Amino acid sequence: MGKLGLKVPGIVLFLLLFLVFVERSAEAGIFNTKHNLGSAGINAASNFSGTSEICVFCHTPHGGDASAAVPIWNRHLDPSGFQTYDQMGTTTLDGKIEPVGSVSVACLSCHDGTQAMDSMINEPGSGADVFSFSAGIWSGQASGVNGRIGPVTVITNLGKDLTNDHPIGIQFAGGGYSNSNPTGPGRDPDFNNAETKIVNTSRVWWVNTTTEGGTSDFEKTDMKLYTRTGTRGVFAGEPQPYVECASCHDPHVDYNPTFLRIDPSGSAVCLTCHNK
Repeated sequence: MGKLGLKVPGIVLFLLLFLVFVERSAEAGIFNTKHNLGSAGINAASNFSGTSEICVFCHTPHGGDASAAVPIWNRHLDPSGFQTYDQMGTTTLDGKIEPVGSVSVACLSCHDGTQAMDSMINEPGSGADVFSFSAGIWSGQASGVNGRIGPVTVITNLGKDLTNDHPIGIQFAGGGYSNSNPTGPGRDPDFNNAETKIVNTSRVWWVNTTTEGGTSDFEKTDMKLYTRTGTRGVFAGEPQPYVECASCHDPHVDYNPTFLRIDPSGSAVCLTCHNK
């Protein structure tokens, strides 16, 4: 009885310490990046003195935008007014491009240069729907543009004209993958093959990298493809894989520049998908 009484508190203490370690490890990935916009962030270029919270600039535990393709989203989505890559009229574009949506419109709710970074659905601690709260000031580059991500010369301020950026909302490999043809191959032979599997009840696609040894299962360091129902092309009306902002970028990591899923040395990011 006495021995059991000594062991139980030790186990409980271990579990508590483990949970704290896991929580702080997850938070640390964002804390050390430019996505930490709170007052405690290490990024002096664009901190906000109004709160030390980190997650609140993108997520809220209650009342988020249920239409967003990302969880408990705390920002206003505006998919209108974008110019996409296919409007350039290039003859080398094989894939069909959908209107800006999916996870990309969530990324662009900061990076399109139209909303202040403290424009959110649920202000910290208030429960109010606000387009900007004034209980603080921005520092660095953001202070001169009313809390927006920066002037047009800053590369992270993509704006509404996306014709000079990597295509988003574009069918992977020129199309060819769909629920009825899950393994492809894609219509464009200059692309590597996508992997696929059923997760819960939905089909997902991704492109393997060698960072995790090229395993057949999806890893955070693989290039993630996002399932959308196509409105154009051979498999219109079917779920199929598209390239979105978060295919190459993971907003929660700090181990590569510009939140890339893998080290870009040797054009590794490009060559994961493009067979050149």
